[in-house]
Amino acid sequence: MLSDTFTATTNAVGGSVALSALVGIVPLAAFFFLLMGVKLKAHWSAIGAAVVALILAVLAYAMPLKLAALSLSQGIAFGLFPIVFIIWMAVWIYDLTVKSGRFEDLRTIFSRIGRGDMRVQAMLIAFCFGGLLEALAGFGAPVAIIAAMLLAIGMKPMKAVLTTLVANTAPVAFGAMAIPVTTAANLSELHPETLASMTGRQVSLIAIVVPFVLCLIMDGVRGLKQIWPMALVVGICFGGGQFLASNFFSYVLTDVVACLLSLVVGVVFLRVWAPHTPEDQASQVDTSGVQLSPERIVLALFPYVLIVVVFAFTSLWRIGVNIPASLKATDIKVPWPGLHGHLLNAAGKPVGNTIFTFSWLSNPGTILFICGVITLLVYTAKHDSGKFPMSIPHGFAELFSGLVRMRWSYVTIASVMGLAYVMNFSGQTASIGALLAATGGFFPFISPALGWLGTAVTGSATSANALFAQMQASAANQIGASQYLMVGANTSGAVLGKMLSPQTAAIAAAATQMDNGEGKILGQSWKYSLGLLVFLGIVVYLQSTGVLGWMVVG
Repeated sequence: MLSDTFTATTNAVGGSVALSALVGIVPLAAFFFLLMGVKLKAHWSAIGAAVVALILAVLAYAMPLKLAALSLSQGIAFGLFPIVFIIWMAVWIYDLTVKSGRFEDLRTIFSRIGRGDMRVQAMLIAFCFGGLLEALAGFGAPVAIIAAMLLAIGMKPMKAVLTTLVANTAPVAFGAMAIPVTTAANLSELHPETLASMTGRQVSLIAIVVPFVLCLIMDGVRGLKQIWPMALVVGICFGGGQFLASNFFSYVLTDVVACLLSLVVGVVFLRVWAPHTPEDQASQVDTSGVQLSPERIVLALFPYVLIVVVFAFTSLWRIGVNIPASLKATDIKVPWPGLHGHLLNAAGKPVGNTIFTFSWLSNPGTILFICGVITLLVYTAKHDSGKFPMSIPHGFAELFSGLVRMRWSYVTIASVMGLAYVMNFSGQTASIGALLAATGGFFPFISPALGWLGTAVTGSATSANALFAQMQASAANQIGASQYLMVGANTSGAVLGKMLSPQTAAIAAAATQMDNGEGKILGQSWKYSLGLLVFLGIVVYLQSTGVLGWMVVG
């Protein structure tokens, strides 16, 4: 324990991989037990699990206490920056639209473009607009907002909840400016752009299927027969947008591009196609008295269009000045004090992920902050004589109000990242991965289930990737499969577990005023979650073979 260096092994406990894996899974079991058994808050459960991981790293895996503690600290630091910083800025932009009153105009826009059909409106609101909210805010906010909006257009509470939860699957992988993908790439030492490409080749297939499932949820077989053309158009555009953005554009903008593309094409399609709307499926929103001027429409959409433009400029502009390279050049790389150079791989060389990158200018959070400031200035100038109240002091007050409101979620994220770093650096994760690799060629089929389980319990795809990404990479190495395929499968599987998360069910129940409705919600949503999980498992398995192997990147 007093050694100055440490090399992680997969058989640290009793020289046995199986025994080491059983011990290594204890921190995860502790997290799930504290969260679901003891009913502790998520942040206390994450802190407790991190402490358990720290103790086991020292006592069972023979990691020096100093190195274990420093591993924990680096994980917490990465959780706070850039992850928490990005989420904070994304939530701020959303809060500006709500507090200024522009969000209500956005609701009215969606009500009008659905041609009075509740099912079409719900598809645009839950799938397209909900995905846009997931891209910016994530972490439960879109579920609460969309469920309430569906209730407002006349949908029954349970249908509103199920529609919201199933629609909130495809966008989750790239939610909150692709934080789940960024987290997985960092922990598994993979290139985030390549991992995003692989993930996009999986979740885009889910995106094509989801609108048809929504038809069945909203109106059964009749709904599928009557609005399948809309489902086909929206699904292909959303999935196509995800594929194109994650592979050829900017992966942090994947959801934004997919949502805007599907929304715009969907609206255009409604100009040439009209659904047959039964009386019981007619929208109950009266927007006849609301006059939306072109200026109000532009201002309601302004933040989202601005984000696309600014991210496109900072990610793609290379004429004259290479903007992406210039921004990246400002990154400050800090070898983690006391840790870098002291963790060695099997060859005796220092591992590379003990360097903390302080991307103060190039990270999405800073770019979102700039977009937020521009939005604030525009909304302040265009307050319409106080009808849409906003001021610079008020706007910045919302910035810090959001930080306070989300503080425990941020503590949870930082703690889960600390837990993940300790498990990864000590060898706990690698031991579990080695044991899972014993399933051999069958592992790709069950691989998405790990991410699915992680999100079902934690309510967060980011947390699921923090817990299992390195484990997936390790198992991929053991069976000779692509690390990008397996880690991508973890991310893709994670999106399907959210509808089974007790936290998500509680948010949806509260938004639709279903008192003690969490059990009923979970009782209805499990079949959709498992059905989509089996579909994804088959896709990933085929991608690991010659059938769909051409889809694998990296």
